[in-house]
Amino acid sequence: FYVVTVVGNLGLITLIGLNSHLHTPMYFFLFNLSLIDFCYSTVITPKMLMSFVSKKNIISYSGCMTQLFFFLFFVVSESFILSAMAYDRYVAICNPLVYMVTMSPQVCLLLLLGVYVMGFAGAMAHTACMLRLNFCANNLVNHYMCDILPLLERSCTSTRVNELVVFIVVGIDIGVPTVTIFISYALILSSIFRIRSTEGRSKAFSTCSSHIIAVSLFFGSGAFMYLKPSSLLPMNQGKVSSLFYTIVVPMLNPIIYSLRNKDVKVALKKTLNKNSFS
Repeated sequence: FYVVTVVGNLGLITLIGLNSHLHTPMYFFLFNLSLIDFCYSTVITPKMLMSFVSKKNIISYSGCMTQLFFFLFFVVSESFILSAMAYDRYVAICNPLVYMVTMSPQVCLLLLLGVYVMGFAGAMAHTACMLRLNFCANNLVNHYMCDILPLLERSCTSTRVNELVVFIVVGIDIGVPTVTIFISYALILSSIFRIRSTEGRSKAFSTCSSHIIAVSLFFGSGAFMYLKPSSLLPMNQGKVSSLFYTIVVPMLNPIIYSLRNKDVKVALKKTLNKNSFS
């Protein structure tokens, strides 16, 4: 899974970088989505694989907090980059005549800056609250990585503040992008239904289908893990859910965008033909 994740995401990043016709707002955000997927999978999977090989699943306190911070930074960034991509699709379909003006390079950079600022803020809030806790007695974390809920279970001090931060920050990090995506697609659907030709409708739907699949996979598994009381979700079941959005989703995203995107297929063929000719 990790090899496919690395090859798929770095391959997509390389394709977008090498092909000038892909230097558009849509592929600018897709470039960053692939970068984020590669990074947050790399924060978790190599350490897990190393533990499998050495048969010693051990991590230091500082290493655990570092992994927690970067994992949260990239996961929160992914949720906001997906909402930025939804806004991009809304402008492209609902206001195509002013698309290049509305989604200018400056606007795209500001949106991207907002994505990473929200990622940093969310990661800092959770990590700072985790650093104030004391861990004692049994330090066996019931997980394959340092995540928020398994670490809270190991604390021997009150976690009420942390739990409040989880519900507030996770609510914002999932709620704001979700609302943005729903509003964008509600406007997109109303615009699509006004298109008279069947060919025009199918073309509009095809530009959004990959993004809808990616959003459903990521937010579905994330909400299942974090937006339920721990009493209703056993940790073993939570591990399965987090395995899905930390290992499977980063692997599937480049496949989804490659198989369902004609521009990416054309770019891949051109790149392969150039290399074979050389």
